[in-house]
Amino acid sequence: MKLLIIANNDVGLFQFRSELIQELLKKHEVTIALPYGAMVDHLVAMGCSFIDTPLERRGMNPITDLQLFMRYVAILKEYQPDLVITYTIKPNIYGNLACRLLHIPSAANITGLGTAFQKGGWLQRFVTWLYTLALKQTKVVFFENHTNLSTFVQLGIVSEDRCCLLNGAGVNLEKFPYTSYPEQLQPIRFLFVGRVMREKGILELLEVMNRLYAAGVPCSLDILGGMEESLSELLTTGTKQGWLRYHGFVTDVRPYIAQCHCFVLPSYHEGMANTNLECAAMGRPLITSNTPGCKEAVVDNVSGFLCESQNADSLYDAMMRFCSLTTQERQKMGLAGRAHVEAVFDKKAVIAQTLLALETAGSQV
Repeated sequence: MKLLIIANNDVGLFQFRSELIQELLKKHEVTIALPYGAMVDHLVAMGCSFIDTPLERRGMNPITDLQLFMRYVAILKEYQPDLVITYTIKPNIYGNLACRLLHIPSAANITGLGTAFQKGGWLQRFVTWLYTLALKQTKVVFFENHTNLSTFVQLGIVSEDRCCLLNGAGVNLEKFPYTSYPEQLQPIRFLFVGRVMREKGILELLEVMNRLYAAGVPCSLDILGGMEESLSELLTTGTKQGWLRYHGFVTDVRPYIAQCHCFVLPSYHEGMANTNLECAAMGRPLITSNTPGCKEAVVDNVSGFLCESQNADSLYDAMMRFCSLTTQERQKMGLAGRAHVEAVFDKKAVIAQTLLALETAGSQV
């Protein structure tokens, strides 16, 4: 069987879906269509064929979006896949619209609702209309949290019988093993991993770190991730004062997780934050937003603390609470987090559920 996977970037596809792709490659021919990036070479080395498919991840330009749709149509006509699997918003919409036009079976993965659903108004109505058109004949639609699934069903975008709820992409428990907790009590090393952008809560996090520094709390922050927006100037103060270390994008986050005392992700919305799962798997307490896609990774007050999204005061309180814990209390939190992801987010179980859902939907994968 010929499978075509459409996504918006190589990093997410390789980091979070490579194990699934390995399973698909055992039985099928797999081609990936996405913009070229360094991780594409790794996917090709695994056995995938590659079609370079540039796209603008952010923004809604009617001309470029129409060009993307036509590009997908051309790819489908040339490649003639038996099944198309899509990830992220634009591939989900325009890829599935192209599949519907050409009567090609498809499966969509809703990895988050994005800004349109957060802001509401005309933009949400427009995106809802696009999704409804795109997913009308999609065989199965995967969701990473129950709230996103309920939203799509309630808005009439997709019927519940075609939905499949996954525990995110899962976490590879062997790749992210439990790691001994740092014995050094101070300074407390907080870690943020993700795209440096407002919707990840980076502004609130920097504000809180400034407040902690001003209060004389001995702590620091490591930031890993590409700069999605023009926010570099906001990092200047912390860098000069010595409490902030910005490392940019790194291919292996595990050494940084091992060195940190606590992972912080005050994101506004997620499908399921993989970084939360990876850090919990390695035995690090979490401080994250009480929002769908973040809160599932935490047993509140047991493996970490939940804070209110877009609320610097709530985040400050959570980080101050963590700073008041003893090393033994933090280590206990980390062990609880590892146990939680082992029980709920094992990638092997997620992959098995994904393959079963595709087969049940009639795609015979």
